[in-house]
Amino acid sequence: MKCLVTGGAGFIGSTLVDRLLARGDEVVCYDNFDTGQVEFLKEAQQNPRFSLARGDTLDQDALTAAMAGCDFVFHLAANADVRFGTQHPRKDLEQNTIATYNVLYAMKEAGVEEIAFSSTGSVYGEAAVIPTPEDAPFPVQTSLYGASKLAGEGLISAFCEGYGFRAWIFRFVSILGERYTHGHVFDFYWQLSNDPKKLKVLGDGTQKKSYLYIQDCIDAIFTAIEKAKDRVNVFNLGTDEYIEVRDSIRFITEEMKVQPKLSFTGGSRGWIGDNPFIFLDCSKIRKLGWRPKLSIKEAVGRTLRYLKNNEWVFAARKVPAWS
Repeated sequence: MKCLVTGGAGFIGSTLVDRLLARGDEVVCYDNFDTGQVEFLKEAQQNPRFSLARGDTLDQDALTAAMAGCDFVFHLAANADVRFGTQHPRKDLEQNTIATYNVLYAMKEAGVEEIAFSSTGSVYGEAAVIPTPEDAPFPVQTSLYGASKLAGEGLISAFCEGYGFRAWIFRFVSILGERYTHGHVFDFYWQLSNDPKKLKVLGDGTQKKSYLYIQDCIDAIFTAIEKAKDRVNVFNLGTDEYIEVRDSIRFITEEMKVQPKLSFTGGSRGWIGDNPFIFLDCSKIRKLGWRPKLSIKEAVGRTLRYLKNNEWVFAARKVPAWS
């Protein structure tokens, strides 16, 4: 199978690229390298079944050209910066919603009929039902990021009905693991590396979150695509546990062997759109036979060890995410 992976140089995308190549697929990576890293594709570029197309998902012609001859699209490219969404509201619209439309239109033009889409548990807003199932009623959206992803889901569903596409939509919790470069574990490690005596925490530390190890995430995606054959297939992806931010801090400080003074800011929410409790009901994907292999604590540990051995990623990010 020949696959196009948008955002294929990113954390999740590059890991997916490696897994697709390992199972024998031909892969086209499409990325503008805004946040993606060439280093993540180092191994893939040694494979004759891999090709790289530099381009933006807002460039319709380049996107359509890159998709020629493909059988399947994994659409992972997005702006994932929830925290600063209100500072640049058009960014979520363009990079998440309009970009998803462009991918779908390119599929129509190129004759590609199957797509996997990385959505988010943030589409549930501050859910009334915890753990939250896929068929939970949607509340008022609390972030521009979540709203833009939900709009993308709607476009995908409409293209499936209008053009006979088949889609797999994955509502992720936060993903951890090797090549991770965005989120609180990254931020806390960076802060503590620079000053192990203090740690600034957005929120009051009681926010409850669930996390999933990257390889478990890819396993779940492959399981769903193999076994779920409805026209539109929607799956929550996460573990059957959650932790408070304070628990995560404890995991991190124990691993780094530091005892910082903590300062909390922002009340129960670190920023606009930061939901204080995200915990997804993942029984639907479990029924297909998938189970995560790593606990949240184990995933945090692997992430920290990767960051310790690959501190070049902080320079690549250019600006500390917490500043």
